[in-house]
Amino acid sequence: MATTQTIGFIGLGVMGGPMCANLTRKSGHPVHVFDTSKEALGKLVEAGATEHSSIASLAQATDIAFLSLPSIDQVEAVCAELRSAGGKLRLIVDMSTSDVTRTRALAESLASDGIAYIDAPVARTAEAAVKGTLLITVGSSVALFESVRPLLECMGSDVLHCGEVGAGQMVKILNNMMVFMTVNALSEIITIGRRAGLDGQVLFDLLSKGSADSFVLRNHGMKSLAADTFPEKVFPLVYAIKDASLALNLAKQGDFKPHIAQYTYDLMCEAREAGFGQNYHPAIVQIVDGRASGKGAKSA
Repeated sequence: MATTQTIGFIGLGVMGGPMCANLTRKSGHPVHVFDTSKEALGKLVEAGATEHSSIASLAQATDIAFLSLPSIDQVEAVCAELRSAGGKLRLIVDMSTSDVTRTRALAESLASDGIAYIDAPVARTAEAAVKGTLLITVGSSVALFESVRPLLECMGSDVLHCGEVGAGQMVKILNNMMVFMTVNALSEIITIGRRAGLDGQVLFDLLSKGSADSFVLRNHGMKSLAADTFPEKVFPLVYAIKDASLALNLAKQGDFKPHIAQYTYDLMCEAREAGFGQNYHPAIVQIVDGRASGKGAKSA
């Protein structure tokens, strides 16, 4: 990337905030930021970024804009403001987890205004966002990928080109669905073990020594399921449900009816109805082991 390029970053939440901080500290480029949270903006200003009071103001000051937003609804709305603001903006990098079909349609629409669009959703934990060790799956042309890779490497230790626009989203969505299904399986295993008299932490520690070991076992299992701790503001169930619905949409488009993925989605919806919508998504164990139940959960 040319040293004269100016970067914008919109969406400074649990993941976006530390991602943008790493970009600000490591990229060597001026970084301009916008968020509705004054507290979040303040943290990035302390890190060296320049605060903007509106999306339009940011668009006029930047060459490339990074987005880290809750869903494609917000992404489309923000992109509409960016494109209508004029200025020198020529590239948008969406690091949110978004619907594949709408991502591709948005990229095509923006291209008509001379604005390129890359999908680059992130995976791994909030801790990885702080450390700059995220997995970033990218959908774009090879040339665009290579041009933006140095910036993405400020935020991720594994930056993968997955194919054309939309491919990054597909890999991220399926990655998350696999995590959710594994959490579901671990919830059943820990429930069986506890009812048989095994301590959950001891059980998962022992399983991690054998062929059942996995990142999800060591992270979601040991740190959350075994500890029976499901804090808020750590990838809540409502976000997980959104991502799972995207995976089910992909399956539907491919004329496939998944059983485990659908069951896991329904289980998460039940946990949401039981009042755990804002809790860390492994809270589904409380539905699995019978401590709680939800009413009115619906399939996708």
